[in-house]
Amino acid sequence: MTKITAAITAIGKFVPEDILTNKMLEKMVDTNDEWITTRTGIKERRILKGEGKGTSFMAIKAAQELIEKKKLDPKEIELVLVATATPDMQAAATAAYVASEIGAINAFGFDLDAACSSFLFGMSVAARYIESGKYKKVLLIGADKCSSMIDYTDRATCIIFGDGAGAVLFEPNEEGFGLQDEYLRSDGMGREFLGAKAGGSCYPITEEVIKNKEHFVYQDGKTVFKNAVTNMADVAEKMLERNNLTKDDIAWLAAHQANKRIIEATANRIKLDSSKVMMNIQNYGNTTSATLPLVIADYEKQLKKGDKIIFAAFGGGFTWGSIYLKWAYNS
Repeated sequence: MTKITAAITAIGKFVPEDILTNKMLEKMVDTNDEWITTRTGIKERRILKGEGKGTSFMAIKAAQELIEKKKLDPKEIELVLVATATPDMQAAATAAYVASEIGAINAFGFDLDAACSSFLFGMSVAARYIESGKYKKVLLIGADKCSSMIDYTDRATCIIFGDGAGAVLFEPNEEGFGLQDEYLRSDGMGREFLGAKAGGSCYPITEEVIKNKEHFVYQDGKTVFKNAVTNMADVAEKMLERNNLTKDDIAWLAAHQANKRIIEATANRIKLDSSKVMMNIQNYGNTTSATLPLVIADYEKQLKKGDKIIFAAFGGGFTWGSIYLKWAYNS
C-alpha cells in the first residue's frame, strides 16, 4: 500500500494596503530608520484599517485568492484551520466564520494558537488529517491583525509587528512529496517574557487593565531574542541530522520572519548560503502566524517540484519547532 503524505498544492496571500514605514514611526516614538533596520531588518509593515475589519477579513481574502488560483470548488474543502493569535472574538471560532464566508459549506473549522509558531503547528495538524486517509482537502490559513494588540507608544513592540494573511491547501500525495518530518516543542515558562497579559480568563478586560495598558503585547526583547536564536537554530540543525541531510540537499530555509538576525543565525547554524534563505521581513515585519505562508507565497514562483524546504519558527509561550517538507509542484 502506497504511503499517503500531506502536500501543499496551492497558496494564497493578502496584505492590507496601508503601509507603516520606519520614517513614519520616527514621528510616533523615539526611534529611527537606521536603528530599526540594523536590529530587525524591517523597513515597513502593513496595517489593516477599517471599522469591524479583523483577522477574518484577511484570512478570507487569502483563501479567496487561493481558491481562484487553484480553480477550486470551496464545497470540496473539508476542514478550515485558522492559525492565529488574534481571533476575531472570544468564544467563537474565526475559522468557522471564514469557512462560511468562502463557501466551504461542507467543512468544519477551528482555530489554533501557538503565537508565532501557530502556522508551523498548524502544518502538523493539517498533515495528520490528510494522512488519516479520511480527508482530501484541508485549508490552513495563517492570519494575524497584530496592530490590534500593539501600543504605538511602545517602541519595543510597535516597530516589529504588522498585519497579513497567507493560506495553503493540503492534499494527499502518493509520490513522496509533502511533509516529511517535524520536531515541535514548547516551554510554558516563557509566557512571562512575551504575550498580552489581559483579555484572557486570568485577567479579563477592566477599566484598570486598559489604563495600565495590560491588553497590549509586552516583550522582554533580550530574553526573547536569545531564546529564539538558540531554539530556532537548534531545531533546524536537528531536522537535518534526523533526515541525513546536508546544506547541499536543502533548497530553501523558510524561517519565521521575526528578526533578520534570528533568520541569519538559523541559516548559519545549518551552513546555508544566503541565496537559499527566504526573506520578506523588510516588507511586512513580523505578522506572527502569517509569516510562513506569506514568505512561501512570495517565493512560490521560484519553488520547484522536489525542493527540500526546512521550516522553522519560534513564538511566545514559548513555542518553537521545525518541519521538513518536499515541495509538490512547479508554479
